[in-house]
Parts: sequence; structure tokens; C-alpha cells
Amino acid sequence: MTSIPRSALARPLDLRYPSNRVAALVSLAALLLSRRQGHSWPSALERSGMCFLTWAMARELDPDHPMTANLAMPLAFVFGPSRSSSTLAGFGVLSALRLLADTTGERPTQTDHLGMLVQAVLSARAGSGVAALMPAVASVVVTHDLPSALPLAALLVPGRVREPSGRWALLPLIAALAVTPALIRPEAVESACDRAPRTVRPTDLRRARAGAAAVLALGLLTRQPAGLPALASAVLSVGLRRCRTHGSRGPAVD
Repeated sequence: MTSIPRSALARPLDLRYPSNRVAALVSLAALLLSRRQGHSWPSALERSGMCFLTWAMARELDPDHPMTANLAMPLAFVFGPSRSSSTLAGFGVLSALRLLADTTGERPTQTDHLGMLVQAVLSARAGSGVAALMPAVASVVVTHDLPSALPLAALLVPGRVREPSGRWALLPLIAALAVTPALIRPEAVESACDRAPRTVRPTDLRRARAGAAAVLALGLLTRQPAGLPALASAVLSVGLRRCRTHGSRGPAVD
């Protein structure tokens, strides 16, 4: 009997790990605090979801340092969603980071490629066109085969046009891009893949970090940050950690 290929996107939240428990508790705290501040339930859920997505993105970008992800969550809460589509687009960005960093160790399946297409289309239709680029191109960057080109079809889908955002909405992107030189420097990795007998490859991790920086730069240049505050918060936290620890941990890996 042929076994069903395992998804390269699935990473369950294992509450046996302290960082995962922190993520769940802080997300709940963000929900309750948002409600106490007068936000509606949908708005509070949006802020809570953004905090969790930020944590998950930081774990993909910095698997050796769970504290980086924990510290990224308050940044996300302060920045807040730039548009109502932020959390929706954030799921596509998270999936793209997971493929680019290859933290599960699994080769993307055809179902994964279809999932990336759906996420990219939903992001574009919701007005997060720049954020939609990550799930649209991640598959083909990773696998270089015909099925992986399927998500590129999302680039043909007309999205909702938004007015350029103001300075406050762009602030998270500006802050994150300020630390990207430190972020994308080569770094050794010790964390093991979820479902492969090897560690995360430094080249794959650097690829994910570079992709994140490129999308943030494009969002800033086009003044279209919708869907990117969570990524900006994660990049800022990881970049600050790298600024502090550069040169203190082992040799860099080219």
C-alpha cells in the first residue's frame, strides 16, 4: 500500500516545549488585553492571531533561539495589524518561510503546492499583494519542478487595490529593514528538522531570511505593508538578536 506523502507545511504546536506554551499563553493574553482596551471580538482575535503568527515566523527564521520568538510577540502587539487582511496574508507568509527554511525536512507535496496557491490568491484578493508574493514564488524556488510552478498562477489574479499607507503603518517595515544586514549574515544552525535525520541547513535558513527581507523592502518601496507587520516584527526580533550575538557563537557558515 502506497503511503501518503507527509506535508512540508504541517508543524503541530507541541505544548511540551516551554516556548510553545509561552506562545499559546501570550496569544490568549493579547486577546484578553485587546478586549479590555475596547476592541471588538474580531479585532481582538486579529491582534491575538498576529501575535501567534509572529511567534511562528520567528521560529522559522531563528530555530536555535526560541526566546527570539517569544520577544517578537510584544512587538507584534504594539505594531498591531495594518489592515484587516494582515492575519490572513500572514498564514501565506508563514507557509512560505517554512518551505524556504525547510524546517520540517520534507519535500513539498502537490497538496502543499495547491495550498500555497490558495493562500497566495486569498492574500492578493484581500489586498495584500506584496505579502502574496511569498507563497506564490516559494514553491518553485525550493523544488524547481513543474508542479511547484502552480502557485505562480496567483500572480495572474487581480487583487484589491489599496491606497498607499501612511508613515505609521510603514514603521514596522523600516525598523525591520534596519537590522536586515545582521539578519542575512551566514550563521551556523544546530536545530534538527522535524521529520528528517539532519539539522536545518544554514543555506536554507539564509534563503528564508533573505526572502523575508526582500518582501519587506518591496512592501516599503510600494508603501503596501498589508499582511507584513507580523513578518516585520519577527525579522526585527531576530535581527536584534543577531546584532547582539554576532561573533559570540561559533563560526559563520557560508
